[in-house]
Amino acid sequence: MQTGRIRQVGQVGRAGALRTAFVFAAVLAALFVSERAVGRAAIAQRRAPSFQVDPAWPKLPNNWVMGVVSAVAVDRRDHVWILQRPWSLANDEKALNADAACCHPAPPVMEFDAAGNYLQGWGGEAPEYEWPKDEHSIHVDYKGNVWISSAGGPRLRERTENQILKFTQAGKFLLQVGHRGKSKGSLDTANFNNAADIYVYPKTNEAFVADGYVNRRVIVLDADTGAFKRMWGAYGNTPDDAAPNKLADEGPGPQQFNLVHGVRVSDDGLVYVADRTNNRMQVFTIDGKFQREIFVERKTKLLGTSFSVAFSPDAAQQYLYLADAGNGRIHIYDRKTLEEVGKIGRIGRYAGEFIFLHNVATDSKGNLYATEVGNGRRVQKFLLGR
Repeated sequence: MQTGRIRQVGQVGRAGALRTAFVFAAVLAALFVSERAVGRAAIAQRRAPSFQVDPAWPKLPNNWVMGVVSAVAVDRRDHVWILQRPWSLANDEKALNADAACCHPAPPVMEFDAAGNYLQGWGGEAPEYEWPKDEHSIHVDYKGNVWISSAGGPRLRERTENQILKFTQAGKFLLQVGHRGKSKGSLDTANFNNAADIYVYPKTNEAFVADGYVNRRVIVLDADTGAFKRMWGAYGNTPDDAAPNKLADEGPGPQQFNLVHGVRVSDDGLVYVADRTNNRMQVFTIDGKFQREIFVERKTKLLGTSFSVAFSPDAAQQYLYLADAGNGRIHIYDRKTLEEVGKIGRIGRYAGEFIFLHNVATDSKGNLYATEVGNGRRVQKFLLGR
């Protein structure tokens, strides 16, 4: 009897030891996984760019004031181009007589050097083209031409801003594609409807248009002639104006775009599309083949979260910057993995904060520029910290 009890106790002891060893191993494994996760997060945070706002940029001459600042672009000389809406200034923001000392509306298009010094300005109505009633986007292509679209302002309800324009840097008119009041919908190959953004891809000399506020597509043109090349909707689908356009904040993504607001093409030929009020960004080949998507603060119901895309200027374009008006921040992603590695800003009126963040761009040194519409009405420069 005594021997049996000793054997039983020994068996129990061995079983307890095995359980203890198993628990210890599991704890070690969990700690290892946790440590690796923390390590990856720490590495991501260390490698994320940091920025410091320059509150004195830009320098407006002549006691000028800006209205809604809808867009910013940077050319190959690191000159910064701003598009703004002079007509959006209220009577208590501007002089009511021409000889007053202060203050007068700045021109719609303005060019500044990297230090913020004003170089030139132009824009407005002329007989040979239909100037945008709701100035929205500006892009300076690899040849130095300036592209402008009209969208998203008080005339949106009319749905008649159906054109995009192309100028020289001096403001000489070159090309108009589409005409006011002529759009026939998202399958129309000759007109747009409140096109939100334009980007010319140098390798194919094609203009990619985020079209946009009314239409539900990306449309591609020959950048010299404006001739139609191709178009696509969300997931590469045929655009469908009859599809629902309400926010789906969970489950599968909607099969159609819901306010196509931004488009950029990376140097390796991927098209990044900011699908504003679907709170997502989709990625395609230049031929419109869907690659992947990410949702951006998907539950957000204010304004939308995916407005404008820019890339870091290194050879690999390692980082992608995405403007999120609904949360007042610029998200920073690793472009290859689309993992978020940082962010800057919050909703607010101080330098470095945003009211209705609208558009972002980068220069060759990695500095960021951002514009604000609505009651924000400014452009800000963020200096790369490292």
